[in-house]
Amino acid sequence: MTILVFGKNGQVATELAMQADVVCVGRDQADLTNPDACAAKIAELRPAAVINAAAYTAVDKAESEEDMANVINGDAPGAMAKACARLDIPLVHISTDYVFEGGGTDPWQPADANGPLSAYGRSKLKGEEAIRAANGPHAILRTSWVVSAHGANFVKTMLRLGADRDRLTIVADQIGGPTPARDIARTCHQMAKDLIADPSKTGTHHFSGAPDVSWADFAREIFAQSGITCEVADIPTSDYPTPAARPLNSRMDCSALETAFGISRPDWRSGLTDILSDLKAAQT
Repeated sequence: MTILVFGKNGQVATELAMQADVVCVGRDQADLTNPDACAAKIAELRPAAVINAAAYTAVDKAESEEDMANVINGDAPGAMAKACARLDIPLVHISTDYVFEGGGTDPWQPADANGPLSAYGRSKLKGEEAIRAANGPHAILRTSWVVSAHGANFVKTMLRLGADRDRLTIVADQIGGPTPARDIARTCHQMAKDLIADPSKTGTHHFSGAPDVSWADFAREIFAQSGITCEVADIPTSDYPTPAARPLNSRMDCSALETAFGISRPDWRSGLTDILSDLKAAQT
């Protein structure tokens, strides 16, 4: 059994590549700016399942490159889904909390109305809709605040800035669940295998780390675990303007995933410990 993964160097794809039954393809083999090439790769390899771990993730840049974001995050997953549906193989696709408008304090349910605030969020929603329209076996996994020892992410940024500064101002009114890429990869891998055995598990699910936390408190835990002495001062989102609007409420209800696949929310604090350990090991 072979599971085809679109993505090679991203945080989740890097973790997925460690699975023995996975074949990862990068831009040199299937560039998501060419959706037909993605469909052709599926037809060529005829895998048992497909995981799309590739995406346009430059949230702020997407405001000026929405057409490109739509192709990569919308058209390419749609082409993958059609190719998978023709072969009757499952597709697992990673989406985001950014498909919601981020109001209130209640955790978002998978069936809640969408209302993306940004070009990035709109492009990811377009991908979701295209996958559902293909009518093949699939699982859409919305996640949030992805972190790992790979690539660029909040943990690595805080470690770099915290080592150089005595005080940082961090947004405290955006609340969500940091999610280690390793846990996302394991979840996608299990979902793909479960869908091969039981396509009726098709649907949209949420997966994020627990407990929910603000970016400011997340930074405090990073510094506490890494032994960095750096004060964190809380600021509102309005004091840190960005080209793309961020949802204030990224809490997600993940109970449907546990019911369907037996996967519970991971403790991001434990995942953070592993990430820091991986980073330390890479320096030796």
